[in-house]
Amino acid sequence: MREQWLKDVHRVVVKFGTGILTDASHRVDPARMSQLVAQVAALRKRGLEVIVVTSGAVGAGMGVFNDAKRPKNLNGLQACAAVGQVKLMAAYDQLLAGHGLNVAQVLLTHEDLKHHERHLNARQTLISLLAKGVIPIINENDAVSFTELKFGDNDRLSALVASLLPADLLIILTTVDGVIEHFGTDDARLISSVVSIDSTIRKHAQGTSSATAVGGMATKVEAARIAVRSGIPLIIASGLASDTVERVMNGEDVGTIFVPRTSRLSSRKRWIAFFHKPTGSIVVDDGAKQALRENGKSLLPPGIKRVEGHFSKGDVVMICDRDGTEFARGIAEFDMDEVKSGTLNRVEVVHRDDLVIL
Repeated sequence: MREQWLKDVHRVVVKFGTGILTDASHRVDPARMSQLVAQVAALRKRGLEVIVVTSGAVGAGMGVFNDAKRPKNLNGLQACAAVGQVKLMAAYDQLLAGHGLNVAQVLLTHEDLKHHERHLNARQTLISLLAKGVIPIINENDAVSFTELKFGDNDRLSALVASLLPADLLIILTTVDGVIEHFGTDDARLISSVVSIDSTIRKHAQGTSSATAVGGMATKVEAARIAVRSGIPLIIASGLASDTVERVMNGEDVGTIFVPRTSRLSSRKRWIAFFHKPTGSIVVDDGAKQALRENGKSLLPPGIKRVEGHFSKGDVVMICDRDGTEFARGIAEFDMDEVKSGTLNRVEVVHRDDLVIL
């Protein structure tokens, strides 16, 4: 299975977690960074394009300020990120220069990826850097962003970057070997592959008690949901070993692989599906759900049961079934008040070309 998904890989996104970048005092660990960078350089020597999504700025800043715990207030987080990002990039620049490679710093916010023109510009910038043989080092712009300093920020970011390009493979390196069944017990075992992200897999995903990390395994599984729906395999593996990436690329049974959907969404549909935070939803009946999911139809007024939250024409909305479970997203053709009024007739509330089944 792994050989099937790795045989045509040309563009790889690699995400480094805070836990594998910093030492016990939360400072950037030169030895760990050196072995991680060496693995990135080895990918380039294979002729692959490589993008690095890095955590560690807040953790590195904590080391500078001698903070034992991750700050809980926004100002403290942003101060740590601003100081730590400098340390982080200086280390990447020096270490990759030792392998004859150039790097570029790319700091992103959610708005950069949500706004369509900025979204396209970000993608073109990354593609241009890759064409010049440069390795983009991507992080949240945490010094100014307040919405993305939440739970799971860089795991999600790595999946969004992979979807943005798109990449052929996403590797998330962390402090554990992958998704572990019965974690912390004598029956613990690594789950080698995941074909469907269901409630059982989510149950095995654990949070984190690390002073520097944010999300734990739960956010990595959510990142996998984005990647596989985009048609991109994701592998979660330990970044503590010096040969993990090489073994992954050789098709060895390392970490947990999330198997992608066989069909890849178009660029525009990926943008609709993953790069927004909808504030409104449309609840539909069973007939409408079937028409959307199985017959590729547009959403029409008769199938709408109720409207929740708030949205305007042109906003991305969640489309949910009677139980409130989201199964699709799309761009609303009308304001919420117009949809709620019940006066719409013979119109498409969400056109099928602007709708994605999740």
